[in-house]
Amino acid sequence: MLGAGFMARTHTAAARVARADLAALASSSPETASRAAAELGYASATTADELIASGLDVVHVCTPNPTHVDYARAALRAGAHVICEKPLATSAAEARELAAEAERAGRPGAVPFVYRYHPMVREARARIAEGEAGAVLTISGHYLQDWLLDPGDDDWRVSSESGGPSRAFADIGSHLVDLLEFVSGDRIARLAAVTRTVHPERGGRAVTTEDTAALAVELAGGGIGTLLVSQVAPGRKNGLTLEIAGSRESLRFEQEDPERLWVGRRGHSLLLRRDPDTLGADAARLSPLPAGHPQGYQDAFNAFVADAYAAAAGETPAGLPTFADGARAAVITDAVLASASAGTWVEVSAE
Repeated sequence: MLGAGFMARTHTAAARVARADLAALASSSPETASRAAAELGYASATTADELIASGLDVVHVCTPNPTHVDYARAALRAGAHVICEKPLATSAAEARELAAEAERAGRPGAVPFVYRYHPMVREARARIAEGEAGAVLTISGHYLQDWLLDPGDDDWRVSSESGGPSRAFADIGSHLVDLLEFVSGDRIARLAAVTRTVHPERGGRAVTTEDTAALAVELAGGGIGTLLVSQVAPGRKNGLTLEIAGSRESLRFEQEDPERLWVGRRGHSLLLRRDPDTLGADAARLSPLPAGHPQGYQDAFNAFVADAYAAAAGETPAGLPTFADGARAAVITDAVLASASAGTWVEVSAE
């Protein structure tokens, strides 16, 4: 484990459920590494270089954004399978290069777009793929948080030097567009974006990344939609919502209420509840608990890590987000920044 913050702890909990051998942890200082290794149950605390050189089967990269590429590449070249936090890289070019190297190595990596692992997301995806929803007409989505609402709220991500050129979109908007493309089975072909930085200064430093982003999108298959991303939306803690209107039915998933999928039809609407006895095969696979026993974020993360480990063992689990998906999110992020800067529509590469 490279890192000792919230995400490293979330990854560790999932690794433990998957019965991984927690061999070593490295962090920003020997003191932090020793404390975190003891708290989380790792066999040893070490440096990043020593950890990567030690020949581990899997390395999790949970460090600040600009370090992802170097650590992930070094771990790949040392022979490890790599699970790297998003953004995979702070530019599309670097993300593509890393994804290509991982593919050549036969270890395509994994990026935790874990909202794919809510069973009701898989159910929505299956309904579209099987034609039940009809052709995708429109999409609306948002990802809203409030943890940076006030000017006194600060974080290392607010500076482009420490977090990369995009913050709100790279951090949470990447989840939204991954979910959009994963569920719809389509790709964003063009977009027009506007971004805003609400507080120009935090913690005595200039803020050089966006607090909000609003997008209009066109899909390759002809659908159109709008997306809103904000880290300054009062009262919203992790409000990720995606609604897709097909020609036969609409589907709405809300991450803060993940046990349900709303299915809207002209004559009547339905609320489908997670029940492995009635869901499709892909959704049922991700439902280890019986109906009425709520699953949530950590359950989704556990399922993602289990699939990443299965892939490392040579299996091909359905829907695993790889470095190629991480690169795709970086391509869209670059397009968002380019559109916001130029004030024009931008074509998005299909890759």
